[in-house]
Amino acid sequence: MVERLSFEDEISRNKLKSFLLIVVVFAFFVALGYVISYAVDPSYFFIIMIISIIFSLSYILISYYNSDKIALASVRAIPASRTEHRMLFNAVENMSLASGLPMPKIYVMQSLEINAFASGRSPQHAVICVTTGALEKLNKQELEGVIAHEMSHIANFDIRFMTLTAVLVGMVSIIAQIFLRNLWLSGNRSRNEKGNAIFMVIAIVFAILAPIAAQLVQLAISRRREFTADATGVKFTRYPPGLTNALQKIKHEHLPEEEKKRYSPAVAPLFISDPFKKKVQGLFSTHPSIDARISLLRRM
Repeated sequence: MVERLSFEDEISRNKLKSFLLIVVVFAFFVALGYVISYAVDPSYFFIIMIISIIFSLSYILISYYNSDKIALASVRAIPASRTEHRMLFNAVENMSLASGLPMPKIYVMQSLEINAFASGRSPQHAVICVTTGALEKLNKQELEGVIAHEMSHIANFDIRFMTLTAVLVGMVSIIAQIFLRNLWLSGNRSRNEKGNAIFMVIAIVFAILAPIAAQLVQLAISRRREFTADATGVKFTRYPPGLTNALQKIKHEHLPEEEKKRYSPAVAPLFISDPFKKKVQGLFSTHPSIDARISLLRRM
């Protein structure tokens, strides 16, 4: 007999795992700072830390406050029509009531693929965009399942959460880059001449590996938030087969390669499924495998 899963337990478990993963990213930041400050002059580390914080926060905050506009412009989305896209409006209104969230702005993008995404820095500034392929191929329950998933991202403040993650990952990467470039330009001097060659080597290795590891953790957080959105979507609809059947249709889609050119890799993590349809899902994937998601949904 298959053990049944509680969507409430899945939501709590995935949120806890997401929090622990972001703690790991912060640990990379602290460890990198400690190693660099030990290998060179501590005051030097504080200077590059301040520079990295300024650059990272400036870039991320600009993207954060304009995330919805950037995402919509990149896919050439247009506002949905209440008369032409009546089923879409009904689905969003139903899920808005079920979730207790304000009605987001609704957009449609031209694509044969079944897909959708949500963006915006808060529920009051949220948008949902759905492909024309989703509107043509999904029935009422399946479309509501997809919309519930996207409303879950809004309810869980995933844009805000992933922005915080991006800030930390950005600071790790910038600190590592400044440190390595400065070593190259200065000829690898400083405390290295005072007998701290071992710590200098450790700092160099850590500066190379820490950004890669932090980005892998960031991708793991992205995958975990997708599981959370699936479980929260079930909470809103109380009907797991809706989203399950939609994911099944996505899994079995066979689209021409030119459809993938519609998407920018920068906005791909926002979508309900990987628009590039990678055959191998793993550490470098923004989304968990559809099979894993379907398996969990069927047990709820």
